[in-house]
Amino acid sequence: MKNKGFTLIEVIVGMALMGIALLGLAQLFMVSVMNNMRSDNITHATFLAQQKIDYLRNLTTTELSSISNPENELIDVNNDGTIDFRRITLIQPSGSSWDVKVLVFSPSEIEEASDALIQGPDQYRVKANMSTTIR
Repeated sequence: MKNKGFTLIEVIVGMALMGIALLGLAQLFMVSVMNNMRSDNITHATFLAQQKIDYLRNLTTTELSSISNPENELIDVNNDGTIDFRRITLIQPSGSSWDVKVLVFSPSEIEEASDALIQGPDQYRVKANMSTTIR
């Protein structure tokens, strides 16, 4: 008499192979989620830097002169009471124009000195670094 079906060992081996395959997929899923979060942070930071530059372009020379240098802002993007970004804006007069630099950092850099962040933004993993000239 010939038995049809799977033995217990075959079932256990099959389940182990499926488990290993699913673990690999779970790892891939987690890496994908982390990359999406990182991309979202960079997108928000770039928007915040561009927003500041657009705001400054609409100011008069008197208003530009009155801005403290460097200007530090702690930003709560979604109004949940948690600081999401730190934005530092530098404005330097250059003849009849203004050189503007906007740096946006993650909240882990809140306690760092502004001078250190300005001197070495890449050391502090800057999320957005934009420079422009306003005439």
